[in-house]
Amino acid sequence: MKFLPAEIMAVLRSRRGHRNVRVLLRFFLVLVGMIVAYSVIFHYLMAREGHDHTWMTGLYWTLTVMSTLGFGDITFHTDLGRGFSIAVLLSGILFLLVLLPFTFIEFFYEPWMAAQAAARAPREVPAEIRGHVLLTNDDAVTAALVRRLDQYKIPYALVVSQLDQALLLHDLGRNVVLGELDDPDTWRRAGVERAALVATTAGDFRNTSVVSTVRGVSSEVRIISTAGTEPAVDVLKLAGCDHVLRLEEMIGQAFARRTIGGDAMAHLIGRFDEVLIAEATTHRTPLVGKTLSETRLRETVGVTVAGVWERGTFQLARPETVISNHSVLVLAGSEEHIFRYNELFCIYNVSDVPVVILGGGRVGRATARALAVRDIDYRIVESLPARVRDPERYVVGNAAEIEILREAGIEETSTVVITPHDDDLNIYLTIFCRKLRPDIQILCRATEERNVATLHRAGADIVMSYASMGGSSIVNWLQKSKVLMVAEGLDLFRVPVPEALEGKTVAESGIRDRSGCSVVAISTAQGMEVVPGPSEVIPQGADLLMIGTAESEEKFLALWPDKPKSS
Repeated sequence: MKFLPAEIMAVLRSRRGHRNVRVLLRFFLVLVGMIVAYSVIFHYLMAREGHDHTWMTGLYWTLTVMSTLGFGDITFHTDLGRGFSIAVLLSGILFLLVLLPFTFIEFFYEPWMAAQAAARAPREVPAEIRGHVLLTNDDAVTAALVRRLDQYKIPYALVVSQLDQALLLHDLGRNVVLGELDDPDTWRRAGVERAALVATTAGDFRNTSVVSTVRGVSSEVRIISTAGTEPAVDVLKLAGCDHVLRLEEMIGQAFARRTIGGDAMAHLIGRFDEVLIAEATTHRTPLVGKTLSETRLRETVGVTVAGVWERGTFQLARPETVISNHSVLVLAGSEEHIFRYNELFCIYNVSDVPVVILGGGRVGRATARALAVRDIDYRIVESLPARVRDPERYVVGNAAEIEILREAGIEETSTVVITPHDDDLNIYLTIFCRKLRPDIQILCRATEERNVATLHRAGADIVMSYASMGGSSIVNWLQKSKVLMVAEGLDLFRVPVPEALEGKTVAESGIRDRSGCSVVAISTAQGMEVVPGPSEVIPQGADLLMIGTAESEEKFLALWPDKPKSS
């Protein structure tokens, strides 16, 4: 209650508060005028009936009748007096029982409650918080990003311009800052000058406005933004953006890498200093049917197999892991190692059967461009004729109709890529295509992370989440010296060599068997040893570059916590 006077004063000092006070004063002046007038008329009518009352009695009678109490101790005996009583009663009902409560609620109580709610919405990031990430749009990408920031214990704040949205997110436990995105003072209160990153994932116009505003406040903070079109990339960079993400292009390239038709070469998906991470399909190669130990890839070409994607499920590499016709290998090595792998496997799985792409939107066209770079033919099924770019490679029609799919080549192709923005439609198309071709490879896009598992159950071999890719890409760029997310749930990370592992060989350390992580490089002051052999000694003061899932990374840190070294 001690804050009540301050809150009331804050309401009254605002522009809306001044207007509300004027309305309330007018209402009460009218009400007081009616009460005075009724009291005077009461005296006049009572005098006509031969009764003499004091002014206090007149006021008492007026208030009891208007408030419908009507004790009956003072009454009129003429029809004129009774008619006057009825008029006073009805006006009292209207003003005291109807208009007064609503006027009070609308012009005082509601603004006061709104002021209380607004006071709950944070308007600044505490001064002691540094190195935080500022976000601008509450969408699927931001939700995925927040989960990753929480995982790495990185503070964040979502800048929200709408009070209702800010309060809702605040009540849900999200860190928010209330303020307009194009107001420099908002970003100052959000501590942008001590922030590690500003990430904006709204539309191109809003992103450009945010980048320009933030850059006007701080010339040092790093800014990353998404972009929907190629021209927007240049505009955002001119506005001051440090890095621009084309998520549709990234998903298209990921689809093209994992398409089993075309070739069996390794395609780069990430880089950490001298270590390259690549993916390679095994369809129609001599690797099919062999275990990883039988392939002898480390001995023959120098790459290490960090894991295997099997119909959308990632498995850590084990010597006994069997490679199937639909496996996608996650490879780690140097440029020379990847070149040797491609030199050995470039002759396999060469096919001229077109890949079928369902949907000619941004993701569909990006997938087509990426396939064209690999010299893989394609056919796009698109229902809107206005989106047709190349009539020879487009089939206009509804992808849910079997005749259209047959015209596109569903019965001959090895891969179908499903790219629409609508997850419900994608689930339907996945089930439909799986029914038509049980043996086909189905790559599918998911807009929301929560639908990834559903699409896998529907029959998709690989699902690329728009939200996950955006969140992972932003974290990769933020922590590019510490961690690289190479795929959903798969990280490449750097840790100092724990004391317990110093002087041991890679084989003796038992890192893979005990934690599930694979050592892909050892970094020392003299350089980096990429893909060290089992007999390689882990030196003191070095860094280990490892690849593994989030669970295996946590297990490694639990087994070998990073403790201060004794002097």
